[in-house]
Amino acid sequence: MLVINNVIGIDGIKKTIQIPSETSQELNADGLLLLPALIDPHVHFRTPGYEHKEDWRTASKAAIAGGYTTVFDMPNTLPPTVTAALLHEKKAIIDAQLKEAGIPLRYQLFFGADKNHIAEIPKVKNEVVGIKVFMGCSTGGLVIDDDESLHAIFKIAAEQKMLVAVHAEDECMMNQNKERYAGIKDFTVHSKIRNIEAATIAVEKAIGLTKIYGTKLYILHVSSADEIGLIKKGKQERLPVYAETTPHHLFLNDSAYSRLKGKAQVNPPLRTKEHNDALFKAIHEGTIDTLGTDHAPHTLKEKAQEYGLCPSGMPSIEIVLKLLLNAHSEGKLSLEEIVSLTSQRAKTIFNLPETNDFVLVDLNKTTDISDDNLHTKCAWSPYAGLRLKGAPVYTILKGKVFK
Repeated sequence: MLVINNVIGIDGIKKTIQIPSETSQELNADGLLLLPALIDPHVHFRTPGYEHKEDWRTASKAAIAGGYTTVFDMPNTLPPTVTAALLHEKKAIIDAQLKEAGIPLRYQLFFGADKNHIAEIPKVKNEVVGIKVFMGCSTGGLVIDDDESLHAIFKIAAEQKMLVAVHAEDECMMNQNKERYAGIKDFTVHSKIRNIEAATIAVEKAIGLTKIYGTKLYILHVSSADEIGLIKKGKQERLPVYAETTPHHLFLNDSAYSRLKGKAQVNPPLRTKEHNDALFKAIHEGTIDTLGTDHAPHTLKEKAQEYGLCPSGMPSIEIVLKLLLNAHSEGKLSLEEIVSLTSQRAKTIFNLPETNDFVLVDLNKTTDISDDNLHTKCAWSPYAGLRLKGAPVYTILKGKVFK
C-alpha cells in the first residue's frame, strides 16, 4: 500500500490517501496539491520509423516528468498504422520499449485513415481509441482529401461506434496558398499558407459529416476563434462534437517566429494573440473540451532547415503542466479548469476507466525552463528561457512513485 500523508485536495482540505501498491511506501506530501494524473489524447512518440526524433523510452520519461500517465499516440509513423497487422507490430515495439524504460505508461493508439485501407477499420474497432483523419497533409504523408473517402470513413465509424479525430485543414486551400506564396522563405508565411480559412473549411466539412452520419467527432488542435464559432454552433445543435486545443496555440503566437524561426513551425500554425485570448475564453465557456500536447519532436538539425524543408511540430509534454499552473498563478485558469482539460473531459469523451494515478504539484515552486534538463530525445523546447510558477513533484502511476 502507498500512503500519501498531508496532501491537499483541490477543495483545499488536507488529507491522507491510500493507493494499492505492490510495495509498502509512505510519502509525506506536506504543502503539495493532489490532482488526477494527466491524460494526453494527442502525442507523436515517433515509433516506428522516426526513432532518431523520439521513442517510447525517452518519451515515457518526459511524460512522467510532466505528470502524464496516459497518452494516445498518432498513426503517422513509418510505416503508418493503417492495417491491423501494422497496429499489432507497433504495440509490440511500444511494449518492449516501455519495459526497457521501466515505466508502465498507459497508452492507446489511433488508427490511420487511408483511402487504400478503409476496409481495415472494422478489424481494429476494439483495439484503438479512434480513427485519425488528416484532411490536409502533415508529417508522414497520410491524407484524405476527397469527399468520397471522407463519407466512407465517417459512415463506417458511425456503424462501428468509433470516434473520428480530424486534423482539420483543407488540402485544396493550402495548395492554392502554396502557389500564391511560392518562393517565400520567411517562416511567417507558414501561417498564411495554412490560413484560418483552410481550417474553417475543414472543420465545417467534418461537422457536416457528423450531422449526416451521427459520427462522434473529435477536432484536434483547434487554433482560432473562427473554428471555435463553428464548434460552438455544432455543440448547440447537440451534435457529438468535441474540441481539443494545444499548449502552443494557447501560450505561443505568430510573434514567436522572429525568435524561434523553424522551431515555431507547427500544423496548424501559430495565430495572432487575439486567437490565444479566444481559446482561453472558449475554455471558460466549455467549448474547448481537452488539451492535447501534440508532442511532436524533431531534431535540432531538422528544425534548423529553411522554410519548405523544415518539418512541422514541437515537443512539449514535460512542460505543459508547468505552463498551466503558471497560468493559474496569473489568474488565467482555475484548478478545476486544468483538471477538466487534462483528465476529466478525456475520460468522458473516450470512455476511459478510473485509475489511482495522481500527480502531486507544488503551486509555489519556480522553474527556469532549459534545454539542458529535458527528457525528450530531441533535447529542445520552444519554452526555453521561461520562468514558470508551479510544477509537478511526484507522479503516481499504478501505485509506483516517480519523481
